[in-house]
Parts: sequence; structure tokens; C-alpha cells
Amino acid sequence: MTTWKLTFACKRAEADLFTGDVPELADFDPPPVVMTSEPDESKPDDWQLDVYTEEHPPQALIETVSALLPSAKGAYTLVELDDEDWVTLSQAGLDPVEAGRFFVHTAADAEKLPPGRIGLQIEAGLAFGTGQHATTTGCLLTLDALDFGPKNVLDLGTGTAILALAAAKMWPDAKGTASDIDPVAIKVSRENVEINGVNVGEEAGEIALYVADGLEDAALAARGPFDLIVANILAGPLIEMAPSIAAALAPGGTLVLAGLLAGQAEAVEAAYRNCGVAPVSRTVIGEWPTLRLLRA
Repeated sequence: MTTWKLTFACKRAEADLFTGDVPELADFDPPPVVMTSEPDESKPDDWQLDVYTEEHPPQALIETVSALLPSAKGAYTLVELDDEDWVTLSQAGLDPVEAGRFFVHTAADAEKLPPGRIGLQIEAGLAFGTGQHATTTGCLLTLDALDFGPKNVLDLGTGTAILALAAAKMWPDAKGTASDIDPVAIKVSRENVEINGVNVGEEAGEIALYVADGLEDAALAARGPFDLIVANILAGPLIEMAPSIAAALAPGGTLVLAGLLAGQAEAVEAAYRNCGVAPVSRTVIGEWPTLRLLRA
């Protein structure tokens, strides 16, 4: 498969804008894959942004990314990667991530797993969620701090299934479910679940995978009610889906929300409070809060 690679020089603050979901890129189909890196450790403010596309990148994509990188002044390089394993190339910049008891790594760093840690092998690929972003780290830290053992877990908008896998590793007897609107994400999730030694299936100790547009999907809703729901998406969808997510949460169930900015936390909490789900705590990393809420 031919892949195209756009490369921009930028500043670290600009690169940070691309380490989570980027609304400006959401309408491109197929979606681009974005990787950020620090080429020279002696120049900590000088970063690089690589944008990978399955087809020749449209001018609209180039202009959209350029507009978000003012320091690049519109300059970029474009190369065609014939017969290149671009996923392996992009993984070169992915260092392991430690979050509480979790150690997120690629296959290349599997041997670095510290004793007593919970290893999660997540490869770079066509879905969001390698553990590098603060929203994923915040969710992992929140899961690590939970003081109960859920029996029925949903990872809504799963991306790579990293959070579903984290729950499965912590609570191996729980029934797991992971869903995403993107079929590519579910394909990636299936591969990651298998790589991490967890069975794909409908029973306790397994993870069921669904392509679904939120909890309006009947098959997904039938898996509930859930005593733990994790949703690392965006503030807008989280607010819009508050009634359906709250309805799918069992009485006394815990909800973990991320993907929102600090200035959006109160609006998200208010939407769920109106649905009977009360805020309990926040874990904040930089500008990215992770919310823990509880249904009465």
C-alpha cells in the first residue's frame, strides 16, 4: 500500500494540539494519522509533525494543518512511501508510557516491562490511543485508582481498545465491551486484544467489539447496564450523549470521561449532573482533565 507523508517543522505548543482528537481533521475521509516528535533533544521547543495519508493529501488537508502551525509559515515536505512500513517508522518515536500500574509499550519495548506492572502492548496505527496523550494517561490513572471491582465494563469510542484492555487486565473476571463508530478502529482493537492475550467474545473475561454510533445501537445497549463506562472522546459528543450514557450506567456505577479541555469540564459535569450522575473527582494533566463521576 502506498502511503504519503507530510512533514512540518513546528513548535512544541503547536505539536501538542495534535496529540489528541483534532476537530479540524475530523471530516477528512479517510482520516489522516498524525505523529509528533522531538527531533533534537537539545532544542526542546523545536518539534516535528508528520501526517500520514493513504492517498495523495488533498490541498484542503495541507491548508488545514498549515493553519494550525503558524511557525511553519506554510512550509512542508511531501514524500511518497512506496512499500514502506510506515507504522514501524512512526513507532520509532513512541516511548513507553507509565501510568500508575500500567506500562504502555510497543512490541519493540516489551522487554522493558518493569516487574509487577501491567503491560499493555499498543502499536502505532490507524486508530487513536497509543497511550501517549494526556487524556489516555489520565484515564489509565483514574482506572488504577478505582477501589472497586466492576463486573461489566464499556469502553465507548475505544480507538485502539487500550482502556478496555486496561480494565480487562485489572479485573480479569469482568465482562468487557469496546465500541467505536469507525470500523478501522474496531479492526485495530481486535488485533490489539489478541496481541495482549485477551479473548474477543461475549462472556466474562472477554472483550466484545462493536462498530456502533453511540449507545443508540441496540446490540451495544443490550450489553448494559454497565457498572463502569470509560469514554475518551470530545466534549461536544460527551455532552450530547449524556442522557444515553447515563441511562446505560447501572445504579452506583462509575463513569470516567476524558477528551475535553479544562475550560470544558464544568459544562460536561453539568450535563451529567442533570442526568443523575454526580462528579466525584478530576485528574488533570496539563490542560486535559479526566473526570470521575458516580450514578446515585
